[in-house]
This record gives sequence, C-alpha cells and structure tokens, in this order.
Amino acid sequence: MADTKEYLAKRQLKKGTAGWLLLAGLGVSYVISGDFAGWNFGIGQAGWGGFVIAAFAMMIMYFTLVLSLAEMSSAIPAAGGGYSFARQAMGPFAGFLTGLSVLIEYALAPAAIVIFIGSAFNELTGLDGPLVYAGFYAVFVGIHLKGVGEALKVMMVISGLAVAAIVATIIALIGDFNWNNLFDIAATNATGASKILPFGWYGVWAALPFAMWLFLAVEGVPLAAEEAKNPAKDVPKGIIAAMLFLIVTAVAVVVLLAGAAGSGMIAQSAVPLVDALNATGSEQLATLVNLLGLAGLIASFFSIIYGYSRLVFALSRAGYLPSKLSLTSKSKTPTRALIVPAIFGFAVSLTGEGDLILAMAVVGATVSYALMALSHIVLRIKQPDLPRPYKTPGGIVTSAIALILSLIALTGVYAFDPKAFFMTLGLFVIGLAYYGLYSKNKLVAKSAEEEFAMLAMAEETLDTSSAR
Repeated sequence: MADTKEYLAKRQLKKGTAGWLLLAGLGVSYVISGDFAGWNFGIGQAGWGGFVIAAFAMMIMYFTLVLSLAEMSSAIPAAGGGYSFARQAMGPFAGFLTGLSVLIEYALAPAAIVIFIGSAFNELTGLDGPLVYAGFYAVFVGIHLKGVGEALKVMMVISGLAVAAIVATIIALIGDFNWNNLFDIAATNATGASKILPFGWYGVWAALPFAMWLFLAVEGVPLAAEEAKNPAKDVPKGIIAAMLFLIVTAVAVVVLLAGAAGSGMIAQSAVPLVDALNATGSEQLATLVNLLGLAGLIASFFSIIYGYSRLVFALSRAGYLPSKLSLTSKSKTPTRALIVPAIFGFAVSLTGEGDLILAMAVVGATVSYALMALSHIVLRIKQPDLPRPYKTPGGIVTSAIALILSLIALTGVYAFDPKAFFMTLGLFVIGLAYYGLYSKNKLVAKSAEEEFAMLAMAEETLDTSSAR
C-alpha cells in the first residue's frame, strides 16, 4: 500500500483550477476551428439540403452524447473521461478500447490542424512546412507545461478572438441572405437526387464526417474533471453550455454563408468565412477574419493538446500505457504526457495529408462515442444506485440515440474515404495487440472502483500531509 501511495503521489493534477465557465470555454475551444473550415466540404458531397440533414443528425448525436457524458462525469469525475466511464461500466478491456479510440482522435486531430495552421500561416507570412509545424507544437506545448491555470486562460483569450470573428461575419452577412443561393448546385443522376438533395441519399451519408467537424472533440470536457473546482457540478454544466453555444454558431455559419455567397462556392472554399465576406463586398472584414481564423485553428490545436495530455496521463497512471508518461511536475503538470504525443503528432504532420489524418481521427471519435453511449446504458442497468448529481434527461433512451447515430457516423467515414477507414482499423489492431501482449498485465488496479478508491486514499494522504 505504501508503494501505491508513493506511485500515486507522483501522479497528481492540480485540483480546483477550473470552474464551469472555463470548462465551457474549453469545450468551445476544442471545436471552434470547425466553424471556420472543413464542414463546408460536406456541401460538396450532399448539396446544402443534404448537408443540413447530415448536420442535424450529427447535432442530435452530439447533444444526446453530451447529456450522457454529463451524467457520467458527475458520477465518475476522473481525468480519463470516457475511458474511466467505460472501464467502470464494462471492465478493463472496454476501458482500454475506449481510451484507445479517444487517443487516436486526440493524437491525430492536432496533426491535421497544424497542417491547416501551416496553410493559413503561409497566407500571412509565406512560411509553411515542418519548421512551422514544429514551432507551433513547441510554443503551445510549452505554455501547457507552465500549468493548467495559465494554459486555460490563454485558451479563453484565443477562443474569444475566434468567436468574435464568427459573430462579426454573421452580422455582416445577414443582409445578403438569399434563399435561392442555398440550392444553386444542380441535381445529378444519383439515386434519389433532387434540387434539395443534388447528390441523393448517398451524398448525405458521405457528408456525415464533415458534419461532425462542427462539433468534433466537445466530448473532451470531462478530461478536465480532476482539475475542476466542483467536478460533480462544473463538468456537466460546462459541457452542456459549450454544446448549446456550438449549436448556435453551427446553425449560423451553415445557413448564412451559403445563403449569402451560394452553396456551390462555399462547397469548394478553403476559407469559407473569408470567401463569403469577399463575395458580398466586405473585403476589409474578410482580411480581419482571415487573421482571426488562424486564432480559431490555434484554439482547437491548443485545447486538444490539453485533452490528449490528460487522457495519456490517466491511461498511464492506470497502467494501460507506460507508467512514466503519468509523472507530473512540481506544478502538477503531466510533462511527458504533453511531450511524447506531440512528437508523434509532429511526425504524422510531416505527411502533409491533413484531410486523410482528419478522417482517421473521425473514425477514432465515432468508435469512442459508441462505447461511451453504451457505457451510460450499462451503468444505468448495472449500477442504478450509483450517486448521480446530474441525471441525463430521457435516461438510456437518450444514450441509445447517441449509440445508434455514432455507428451510422462511423460508416459515413467509409462512404467518404475507405482508405482512412481501413488505415484507422490498422491502428486499432496495433493498439489491441499491445494491450493483449503487454499492458493488460501491468494494470495498477483490477477494477475502476479499486483505482478510484486508491486515488481517493492517496489524495487524502497528500491533503493531510499538506495541512501539517
């Protein structure tokens, strides 16, 4: 027991750093770059009408998932987030599979985003490539190494600039909205094609991964649970507030950009907010939004670095990953959990295949969503008396909707890019082989309950020592 206490004493995060508002800001920051670019290519797959159907389905998926996560995070406030929920609900293997899924998403997404940052940076400075990628990783990992409080405050400022750009764009485009612009893509010969669905129902299916980009990674808020001031209240309130805000911005950009500039043009734009403003005569604002669009990309890049570090920390502390990755510094920062995935992400970014990497991240995300939704259902059935400060409206019906839609979204990646789908399955095979051959024999605790009890005991011992 003494060895266990010493082990956990070296693996503690800084408690009481984030209130619900900072957590809501974290949730928005995870996602905000998705409003600036990426989602619009879904219009090219499905037309505006088809994309709206896909986006509505994904909005329902994320909203029901967020409500399920809000309950589980209030009952199980651990830094592992979805991994912790799945382990308590379905055991060590399900915990690892969920953690692996989220890790694939959170390790790959920054690699894709830094490529997009490089493109935006090139527009402003003429510089791009590996040195730019390395520079952004080094700067923002470095800020995280200073401590979570400082990092989250910097994140809030960057996210605020990005949100200001979206609000300014929305205000500027309202007067140029024209209903006919939404349906300016001609119908094809695809099955079920029409003016509203120019690429038929297959296009709607293939547009699902792009629709996810409007909300992707908001599920990472529970990863901050161990650093929240009041996890049982702050995490549910923060993640729900973030999701509601993101729904508003998503509806605004999807409707107004295409309605002002035309669906056909927006479907092909690398910078849809900027191009929509230029097309409607707001060139000066377009220049400012182009600059602030870089802030949006940086906000998501910065916050997802935070997310992967907390996930790697939790998986390592539990024994799923090498234990040295969960060692924390004097400022209670998981130093190696920040640096090692950054090196991996930088190496992946050297491929320059941002779209492929992003599609692979979406595969990891959808698998994790299905497992997290299933965890909610299992916990409701197996542990009905588990204290739940927040309860999901609709109970298991709500999480069942999230489960079904996440499985449909997973097949959407195959419809859009089979190569990304199968490459990600290869990562799962490697991860599962690692678990089966090595890490399942290195777990610190036999169950989630035992792990949480050990953590609670270690924290109590540390608090007592500090008081002395």
